[in-house]
Parts: sequence; C-alpha cells; structure tokens
Amino acid sequence: MTPEFSRNHFELLGLPVSYTVDAAALDDAYRELQGRVHPDRFASASEAERRVAMQWATRANEAYRTLRNPIDRARYLLGLKGFDTGEESNTSMPPDFLMQQMEWRETVEDGRARHDAGALEGLRREIETSRAEMHSLLARALGGDRNYDAGCSLVRKLRFLDKIESEIDDVLDAIHDGAAAAHPVRSAKGSA
Repeated sequence: MTPEFSRNHFELLGLPVSYTVDAAALDDAYRELQGRVHPDRFASASEAERRVAMQWATRANEAYRTLRNPIDRARYLLGLKGFDTGEESNTSMPPDFLMQQMEWRETVEDGRARHDAGALEGLRREIETSRAEMHSLLARALGGDRNYDAGCSLVRKLRFLDKIESEIDDVLDAIHDGAAAAHPVRSAKGSA
C-alpha cells in the first residue's frame, strides 16, 4: 500500500471531478477506502506500514470532509482549476448583493432589538431560498458553463450567508434563553 498523495480528493475516492456529487456514492467510496486503509487493520504491521496507513486514513478523512460540504467542495474544485476564491482578501460584491446584505443585517438587528423570533425565522427561510438558488448557479458555473470567476463570487456569497445565518442563530438563542429565564418552568411539585 503506497499512498499516491498526488491524487486529488475526487480521484482518491474514485469519483468524477465535479461540483455535483452523489452523496450516497461519496459515503460508499469513503467507507470502502477507510475499510482498506484504517490503521486498526495494520495494528500488527511494521511501524512504517502503520505510519502509511495513518497517512492514508488521514487523507481519506480530509477528502471526505471536503467533498461532503458543498462550499468546501466548490472551493477545492476551484483550486484544482487554478482559481482562488479570495474569501479573505476579496470583499467585492455586486451592488445588488451588497444591498441585500444590508437589508438582511437590518432585519437581524431589528429582530434582536424587538426580540422577534418570528421575523428572524422568516429571514432564515429567505436566506435558505437564496442559498438554494446560489447552489444551483454554482453547479452550473462549475459544470457546463466553466465560469470559474462566477464560481469564486458565488462561494464568497455563500460564505456570507453562512455568517449571517450564524448571527441569526446567536440572536435566536439569546431570545430563547431570555424567554426561558423570564418564564421558568415550575417544578413537578408545584409552588405554594
């Protein structure tokens, strides 16, 4: 068993290099590879063989985690094509998306100020709709269109959606925690 670390994640798992990945095929390929390289299978092998098995298992885990997450998979695929998403350095966005960001952030702040869980849940649904649309566009950009610049822009947008969704979760948690503190549940024995 000699690792071929030059293989990309798709090849390692025997999958086509594509943004669109069959989740069941990914799971099956990962389980099959892990079954062959898991370090437990090499417990009585030489130190060198155990080290190689550990490298293979680590590489299989990394490949699986990357390809399982759509944004990570897109970023990885773009990297294979020679494109950097520039998430840390490129903050430019189309004006319409910037306006949408501002509206969403205002909704989050308004929901926070009013303790309005309903408005925040509505915003979450709106963001999920936008996320689904962006994933469709990303599949087309990285697939037949081969528009990798658009793919990079979409990954940056999706990362923003992740961040604002995390903010919504934080605000909702604070609202729910505050509601629970304001209305503690009475004990089973009741109170006098």
